[in-house]
Amino acid sequence: MKRYAAELIGTFALVFCGTGSIIINQQSHGEIGNAGIAITFGLIVTAMIYSFGSSSGAHFNPAVTIGFWAAKLFNKKDIFPYILSQIIGAFLATGILKFLFPDNINLGATIPAGSVLQSFVLEIILTFLLMLVILSTSQGSKEVGVMAGIAIGSTVLLEAMFAGPISGASMNPARSLAPAIVSGNIHTLWIYLLAPVIGVFLGALVWRAQQN
Repeated sequence: MKRYAAELIGTFALVFCGTGSIIINQQSHGEIGNAGIAITFGLIVTAMIYSFGSSSGAHFNPAVTIGFWAAKLFNKKDIFPYILSQIIGAFLATGILKFLFPDNINLGATIPAGSVLQSFVLEIILTFLLMLVILSTSQGSKEVGVMAGIAIGSTVLLEAMFAGPISGASMNPARSLAPAIVSGNIHTLWIYLLAPVIGVFLGALVWRAQQN
């Protein structure tokens, strides 16, 4: 239960701070900006990894949980409770944001700025690169492992910085699911559920090939 609670709290913090920065940017007419949103996502991911990495492995993302399983580093029986904990955390965060900002239409939902194909391909590549970084740092030497939080948080920040204005740079089904459901913006939700899963499988495949 300690691991599941860690995943719930970590995902709650990620969604509350990350999508909260998007909402507040809209409410304040762009005071935060895309760079500020990207930094917020990167910093909260880094903080939560160092807070809960030793408890649960700090997935905070259903796709990452599936990716660890695909890399043969995670027990199949723990997939469902991990993902359930992550989704609950995301919905709790979105529910509070809805309470705080009831007039906000999208609640930080990830919506393609361009074509569906453009965002779909972007999300696959973004999640592929993220999964490679996660696996390479978390399973590296002890010295590399100490820097994992910074490396992973920086990757999230980098990808959100350049791809956020186009696809939303979700890379996380839970992060996209909760705002989409609560706000009713579900027409392109499938992109953010399917693309990250494809990306983590590709990332796990490449990582495993490097280990042989």
